Amino acid sequence: MRKARDAPVDQMGAGKCYDADAAPEVMRYQVLLSLMLSSQTKDQVTSAAMMRLREHGLTVNNILQTDDMALGQLIYPVGFWKRKVKYIKETTAILKRDYASDIPKTVAELVKLPGVGPKMAHLVMDIAWKNISGIGVDTHVHRISNRLRWTKKETTIPEETRQALEEWLPRDVWSEINWLLVGFGQQICLPISPRCSECLNKDICPASRKS
Repeated sequence: MRKARDAPVDQMGAGKCYDADAAPEVMRYQVLLSLMLSSQTKDQVTSAAMMRLREHGLTVNNILQTDDMALGQLIYPVGFWKRKVKYIKETTAILKRDYASDIPKTVAELVKLPGVGPKMAHLVMDIAWKNISGIGVDTHVHRISNRLRWTKKETTIPEETRQALEEWLPRDVWSEINWLLVGFGQQICLPISPRCSECLNKDICPASRKS
């Protein structure tokens, strides 16, 4: 179901939004910002905001020199854009002051940054540092894991789902779980009215049988 790689996440996810020709530290900064913008936001909207930011000049120094109103206009209409302007400015200042305009290399340091949670941190580690530190669990991964009963008991928050999945999923597939299930959730296993009749898992999925 995912072999065509034609879901929004495949063309516009965080792994596609950065400038691959930029200096390594700039690329890593762009990965971090794309994930900060992506929270509560469709990939299409995040991708468009990242394009505007890159055209504006998406570097630590340039963002620090951009006033809040202009930054807000560049990222609007991502979800909670006003709050994200604040987080981006605060995080960028920390990166310049404490990390020589690069980003932290550990999950523990990443989650200390304003607006960065565990899901973002693990995805940053994977995409920016090529280091698999954990499974990036967003709302799609959380929902589908519970529908498939990939957790021993129903989990209520993504962080619980991450811990439950990491208990049994082989580490060598941790990197692919996020993009695999996000695309599946965007196209088939929708939050409301999932397309169970089209799903190749329908005969083994507890949620499909229940519905």
